[in-house]
Amino acid sequence: MLKTPDYKFWFIVGSQALYGEDDLKAVKADAEKIVAALNDAGTLPYPVEFKEVAIDAATITQGMKDANYDDSVAGVITWMHTFSPAKNWIRGTKLLQKPLLHLATQFRNDIPWSTIDMDYMNLNQSAHGDREYGFINARLRKHNKVVYGFWGDADVQQEIADWMDVAVGYNESFNIKVARFGDNMRNVAVTEGDKIEAQIQLGWTVDYYGIGDLVEEMSHVTEADIDKEYADLESRYDLVVGDNDPEFFKEHVRYQLKEKIAMERFFERGGYSAFTTNFEDLWGIKQLPGLAVQLLNREGYGFAGEGDWKTAALDRLLKIVSHNQETGFMEDYTLDLRKGHEVILGSHMLEVDPTLATTKPRVEVHPLGIGDREDPARLVFDGIVGDAVDVTISDFGDAHHMITYAVDAKKAEAPAPKLPVARQLWTPKAGLKAGATQWIQQGGGHHTVFSGKLSETQLADLAQLFNLKYVNIE
Repeated sequence: MLKTPDYKFWFIVGSQALYGEDDLKAVKADAEKIVAALNDAGTLPYPVEFKEVAIDAATITQGMKDANYDDSVAGVITWMHTFSPAKNWIRGTKLLQKPLLHLATQFRNDIPWSTIDMDYMNLNQSAHGDREYGFINARLRKHNKVVYGFWGDADVQQEIADWMDVAVGYNESFNIKVARFGDNMRNVAVTEGDKIEAQIQLGWTVDYYGIGDLVEEMSHVTEADIDKEYADLESRYDLVVGDNDPEFFKEHVRYQLKEKIAMERFFERGGYSAFTTNFEDLWGIKQLPGLAVQLLNREGYGFAGEGDWKTAALDRLLKIVSHNQETGFMEDYTLDLRKGHEVILGSHMLEVDPTLATTKPRVEVHPLGIGDREDPARLVFDGIVGDAVDVTISDFGDAHHMITYAVDAKKAEAPAPKLPVARQLWTPKAGLKAGATQWIQQGGGHHTVFSGKLSETQLADLAQLFNLKYVNIE
């Protein structure tokens, strides 16, 4: 399954020496209590570690340098307990290369009217300090996140948790390697792009391999290897022979498992976490990978068809952010344009991600009217229902654009007994006509990543970290 390193986040609290040692001790004690409470709440996906009370430029600068070079640190959370002169933060903030969250909060959530005096005011002036600190981040055009509110409230803690997942995704994006079996589908525009610019801006490494490299790897897969995978398949899913001869069915399922085992070994050896295939480039293999791709999706590998390396990498990135829950490669396919029934039917030839399944997937074998190969096995199921997002990355030559909209994922109105692929239905919350029109006008492609776990806020935060043009269709 998808695993990320044991990341943590540093908590740095800002103050200054003018208030004396007693106040600085109080600042530290309060910050440590906040950190302990955040960790104990059970909401955050990664631990927070108290780093220090920062009172001068040298301390701040060194702390940010340390964060950069500590691979276990995914990001820095800052809070201004008192007034912290923002000039002290300039050098360190400019040097920081990790995601930054400014927690604009206060140790207490009330004003103690019966006891409040100027000593209390000087110690608890987050409203003052956070604005001073926020100004310098804005002046530096730092792509930081601001979470405002009482640190003990559940909604504030959830905002921090959501941002942590984004921050980890940002860090891990620079480790994403895409293996392309074959090149892009011929004559298709949207799957093309500048791989060098993508590596500079997004961290993605994209490598080409001939399909013969996969064929060679498949030659080393044994029947015993396939037996083990087949038993696992039987334990998880319904194997539906249908009109096929049972031996024919089993043989074609086993071939997909052979492809899956070979690709997984290939990826593990090369450090790849995403991949593409292309039905126009199938030299030496009997079936277009279908079930094989879906089983790798389940394990957390990113994927896109037709050589679309951008969407494959985006798929892997968003799987990291969503913890590989209800997130996968998607393609706009067919429309229902009747008034009151407006919906997009999303699917693909074979490779719809089983993390999106709401019905128990069925293993089926059917002919595929494209690619000129044998009938491939695939998982067939219905997709998620509820709030979701659909997102793509488009390369405009001078910039990458992230284009997204919120959608209502829907249940099909009727069975589709002759449709031998998984399906996902949705309607843009902006409306099908308005949403799809804007998507087309903005240059959004037909390949996307669909997620029932990610929010528009998380996507916006991710785009901000990467300095992407962000287009949210509303």
